[in-house]
Amino acid sequence: MGDVKDYTGKYSINEGNAITQGGALMVYSALGKIGGPLRIAERFDPTVAERELAYTDRRQLGDGNAHEVNGNRVPWLPYFGGTITQSDYYIVGGITELNYNIRSGGGEIQINNIGPKARVFTQSVAVDLRIVDSRSLLVIKTVSLTKQFSGYEIGADVFRFFGTDLFDINIGAKGQEPLQLGIRTALEEATMRLVAAVAKVDPAACMGQRLETIPDLPADKLRGRALRQPANAEVAIPSAPAGQTSSSTPAGASLNQPTGTDRGGSSGPASDAGLQIGFEFGDATLTGAGQSVLDRVAQRAATGPTDLMIVARDTENWDPAKRDSLLDQRIAAVVSALANRGVPIGGITVAWRPDKSDTSIHRDGPGFQEIAKIQVRK
Repeated sequence: MGDVKDYTGKYSINEGNAITQGGALMVYSALGKIGGPLRIAERFDPTVAERELAYTDRRQLGDGNAHEVNGNRVPWLPYFGGTITQSDYYIVGGITELNYNIRSGGGEIQINNIGPKARVFTQSVAVDLRIVDSRSLLVIKTVSLTKQFSGYEIGADVFRFFGTDLFDINIGAKGQEPLQLGIRTALEEATMRLVAAVAKVDPAACMGQRLETIPDLPADKLRGRALRQPANAEVAIPSAPAGQTSSSTPAGASLNQPTGTDRGGSSGPASDAGLQIGFEFGDATLTGAGQSVLDRVAQRAATGPTDLMIVARDTENWDPAKRDSLLDQRIAAVVSALANRGVPIGGITVAWRPDKSDTSIHRDGPGFQEIAKIQVRK
């Protein structure tokens, strides 16, 4: 973790720095909130550690116990090097903008020095962070975020004589989003985006609460619920609700070989045998065997809804953006081939595909994974 400084230069004699000087501490806290497999190394303030390493080097640091060194009992801690773990990446950057009153408006009406007033105003800050490979010093990703703050002020004034007395009365209220809290929010989002870039995951699920994504249900009911709610969108639409199907492919099965099991989980009657079509690693081209599978799908669709599982090698583990792009190409290839066989486009729907935040591998027997499920009807 490098330093995240205030580069705005905004300073007041009466109030000091307008922007927090603890940007690096906020980023550290953001990394700690992510948790999980993320390992955080202290690089911002290693003063105590470096001082104790100096004591150790001078054989002055001890722990109250005797230690054996070269056959002798000594009171100081021996040090052989290599106890400090290296870092893989570090984040550095700063708070680069603070713009006062970028937009404002309001009104005031007074009659005989009596009347209301109201105004609104907006200001903004911006942060620029980057994540760097500690070994090569290559910048892996940069992030620039802007946060706007809205404020308001309302009031009413009375300034006039009542008899021989002069009344000056002011009432009202004003408020504004906390400036430093907004900076923390911007730094936290930037940190999530940077970590997601090197971890090759989609940070969208962490950007806000998604209460409907994981309902408060047992795992078996949750799975069943996901399968009973297929997407009704056309195949060309690249997104569909997340779900998970469970099936197995007999050992020794190859791509585009139909299995003898019904994969279930779709609306309408189930077919007598599940069909699957496979794509080779990183390829969106239909093979000859795949064309044969589509022939059977078109025949079965004439008698009722037919499910088609799209599978790929389980060695495919793309980042979410590349995975979705490749899956869109594969689905488009299947739709085009089915259309050439007389299946109407409107009769082809995506029953399931991984959500953008789903980075798991949905196994389909040895060597394969399920990447999408299509329902076909004529």
